[in-house]
Amino acid sequence: MMILVIVLGVAYMGYRVIESRGNMAALEEKAIENDTPTVAIVYAKPLPSTETIKLPGTIQAWFQAPIYAQVSGYVKMWHKDWGAIVKKGDVLAEIYAPALDAKYRQSKADLESEIALNNLAKLTAERYIALRKNQAVSEQAISVKVAEAKAQQAKVNAAKQRVSNYEALIQFKTIVAPYDGVVINRSINVGDFINKEGTISTPEGEVRNLFTVADISRLRLFVNVPEAYGAVMHDGLKADLTVPQFSNRHFTAEFLTTARGFNESTRTVVTQFVIENEERDLWPGSYASVNLTVEVAHNHLSIPSSSMVFDEMGVRVAYVDENDRVRFKPITVTRFLDATVEVSGGVTTEDRLINNPSAALLEGDLVKIVTPRPGYDMINEPVESREKSKSASHPKMPDPSPKQALDG
Repeated sequence: MMILVIVLGVAYMGYRVIESRGNMAALEEKAIENDTPTVAIVYAKPLPSTETIKLPGTIQAWFQAPIYAQVSGYVKMWHKDWGAIVKKGDVLAEIYAPALDAKYRQSKADLESEIALNNLAKLTAERYIALRKNQAVSEQAISVKVAEAKAQQAKVNAAKQRVSNYEALIQFKTIVAPYDGVVINRSINVGDFINKEGTISTPEGEVRNLFTVADISRLRLFVNVPEAYGAVMHDGLKADLTVPQFSNRHFTAEFLTTARGFNESTRTVVTQFVIENEERDLWPGSYASVNLTVEVAHNHLSIPSSSMVFDEMGVRVAYVDENDRVRFKPITVTRFLDATVEVSGGVTTEDRLINNPSAALLEGDLVKIVTPRPGYDMINEPVESREKSKSASHPKMPDPSPKQALDG
């Protein structure tokens, strides 16, 4: 019986030794495995064929005319105020110009005097011509009287033209709208003295226009487009824009033309769009935030900015080669975007780029590629999965066991 107990004891001790050695080998293998750094990888992606750029713009009226005076006088009455809707020919204001009226009356009196003198000259010339057959007057005298009649006729024509000139100026006493539109500025009041140079009798004495009338049924949108996009402005291009007074409303503008020349100080080209404004919701002078979606042709790639490495070697990326070893190589950065970087060289779409590479990684290090858990991969995980994981409730985390700690 004692021998059986001893045999069983020896067998149990042997089993424990063998089991311990197996566990030690497994733990050693697991430790080696855990000592290998784990990395998550991302891939470079081709950029889309279209690109949306956001630029500031200025809205101007389709037609906008500052109206100045052509005669000197006093403002008798103004009939249209700020914001008035006017039709072509509507009276905006009247000017009282007594000096002009007096000159007009004088010109008409001078015309009547010249007509009377002309009639006398014609009559005298006709009588001298009638006396020619009797040789009662010389040919010299006849020629003189005929010439005097012609000269007097020329004076009549000049007097008529002076009357016409004053009649044209008399019409400018009434200020009218040049076209259908809206009055966006009125600078005069009753009693203001205005001269024909446009100066209004204000304390400042500055030169100002009487009214400004704008046609806002259509509007012009001016955008300074960067030089890189100047060549892609073409007929049919549409712009989406918003204005501060309608922050949640979008308007559409259609491309009209460009200046075909770049501003040397800003390296931009003035581009003009047309906005149909039949409801007159948009006003001239408004600031606009303009979104332009243009087609771009390039071979550049996009990589996450989190995959970049900045060190004494410059801008580089770390990638995993076919042997799961870490390699570094330089890249050429074209633009820094929000969460990505546009590169023109150094990577391909097949490269396994390391996302958030650790500073401890060195050239040639062996790494293990892992897939981040749902909710932690903000680059490769679909948006739908991220939204679902955000909305789902988080379960209570259990206490980790030793095995879970090793697997983790």
